[in-house]
Amino acid sequence: MTDHTTRLDHVVLWVRDPIAAAGFYEKAVGLEPVRLTEFSLGEVPFPSVRVNEETILDLMPLAMAERMTMLPGAAESSGHPVNHICLSLPADGFDTLRSRLAEQSVPVTDLSHDSFGARGPARRSFYFRDPDGNVLEARHYD
Repeated sequence: MTDHTTRLDHVVLWVRDPIAAAGFYEKAVGLEPVRLTEFSLGEVPFPSVRVNEETILDLMPLAMAERMTMLPGAAESSGHPVNHICLSLPADGFDTLRSRLAEQSVPVTDLSHDSFGARGPARRSFYFRDPDGNVLEARHYD
């Protein structure tokens, strides 16, 4: 049986240094790098980090923005940030992430409670930035 449910496959983040960005997402956020060696060897145009078995964040070099010609006007919008990306974790993963960010001296916001998301109100959430200024939210529902 084939599952035809729409899912989020990937999000592209513009970064100045993809290797440094992958290091941040691995050490501070706990996401596994994908294709980092291949990127370092010049075999692929960008590395990624794995959010889960179905979703990755592509770490696109900002220098590639001018090459975004697949859609009229895409080059002009390249590099413009989204408001934020939200990562939903179990409660223990949420606490682990907050501790890991503190260990890496990554500033985080105060905790919010009951903010609305895809599964209704989240028990707790907070925001932080990656080294390129991309804003991420972490939350848990359980």
